[in-house]
Amino acid sequence: MSKEQTAGQQAGSKLAVVIMAAGKGTRLKSHRPKVLHEIGGKPLLSHVIAAASHIVAPAAIYTVIGHQAKRVREAVAASGVCFVEQADQRGTGHAIQCAREAIAGYDNILVLSGDVPLIRPETIAQVWNFHQAEHAAMTILTAAPEDPTGYGRVLRRSPESPVVEAIVEQKALTPEQRSIREINSGIYAFKTAPLLKHLDKLTANNAHGELYLTDMAGLLRTAGERVVTVQAAEAAEVLGANTIAELVALDATLRAATASRLMAAGVTIFKPETCVIDAEVEVAPDTVIEPFVQLLGRTRIGSDCLIRSYSVLENCAVGNQVLVRQSCVLTESTVADGAKIGPFAHLRPGSEIGEDAHIGNFVETKKARLGKGAKANHLTYLGDAEIGAKTNIGAGVITCNYDGVHKYTTRIGEGVFVGSDSTLVAPVTIEDEAYIGAGSCITKDVPSGALAVGRAHQVTKEGWVAARRARQKMQE
Repeated sequence: MSKEQTAGQQAGSKLAVVIMAAGKGTRLKSHRPKVLHEIGGKPLLSHVIAAASHIVAPAAIYTVIGHQAKRVREAVAASGVCFVEQADQRGTGHAIQCAREAIAGYDNILVLSGDVPLIRPETIAQVWNFHQAEHAAMTILTAAPEDPTGYGRVLRRSPESPVVEAIVEQKALTPEQRSIREINSGIYAFKTAPLLKHLDKLTANNAHGELYLTDMAGLLRTAGERVVTVQAAEAAEVLGANTIAELVALDATLRAATASRLMAAGVTIFKPETCVIDAEVEVAPDTVIEPFVQLLGRTRIGSDCLIRSYSVLENCAVGNQVLVRQSCVLTESTVADGAKIGPFAHLRPGSEIGEDAHIGNFVETKKARLGKGAKANHLTYLGDAEIGAKTNIGAGVITCNYDGVHKYTTRIGEGVFVGSDSTLVAPVTIEDEAYIGAGSCITKDVPSGALAVGRAHQVTKEGWVAARRARQKMQE
């Protein structure tokens, strides 16, 4: 359990997290739920859940879902969070009303936004710790962006005081208040008892006819409760995405941070602005990433590797001292130490490339396992294949693994030589040290140490070309 989690759970069921994820995101002009749009290789909501999971266990995280609820639930169900359904989306205050029963047993709650993906666990912990230290009924996380236009401003009792006097929306600001840069982030901590006591006092007296959780600040202050504010270190942490352009900007920010993290850990990334590196990618020191590389999903790369330009690795595990040459595509595959891949190779899901093995140009593998030192250097398809150590697969070899209904496995032992342009019709086994003559069609098992040649007999007819031309001329 992390340090943040320990702090969040020091009093048993003291703290719960509620994540607002019910909105439609109309301004994105997308049929996809807003919180399922992705940056850094995973949905906005998943980033928020991951950050919250550093503070409390997933079972204490309540995600409020509404628009396309089933789809959102399915997308993040594996995280272990709980769900509260807001069938009618009538604002953030209404969302908490829907979650009333779920949170009633907790002393405090943190409220996060499912579309604010850059929020860090450290900042969530900062809000929680400040909330406790101030004995507040409500703590508001604020930020001070360079341009606060469009955001509600937070008015403090004095510049040095954390006590909130009011939250004023943009259109209600006086000329003097327009110079205030501190904005309301929409991220809060509450004592549960006063929150629930005054929750039904929220009104929909606004342009959208919704119940706003922000209005709890005024209700709690009127009731004599303490409402305070704490400011985030970086304004970018609290930014949401209301348009595709804003979404892409958040993605760029996150990917730049990921590249910086890797470079700080000893990874060389040439022209990082050209690379696409997802947030959960891990790379060991002394590996070099060339321009225009994509490292996606949960890809793991060892040390002293070279990933050359235009290669794409998705959910792969790569060992140490691996060379991935230009323009390779690797998906859900493993590559052991010292292997060499490409250029222009395609490793499809389930491929396992052994230590010091070679997969060359225009070679495609699928559910293929190559042993130590095995080689397939040219123009080959290896599907549903098991290939032993130090076996050599010649150019143009194909494992015929599909009969139109079922897939079958080709098993090739150690030290086998498969000649160029051979066709291996599965299911078939070629045992250790066997030789396959070039251009063979192999349909039967080949025993260890044997030579198998499966070709049609060559027929040569001398003078045939001249005779054919003569016949064609007579027919003209």
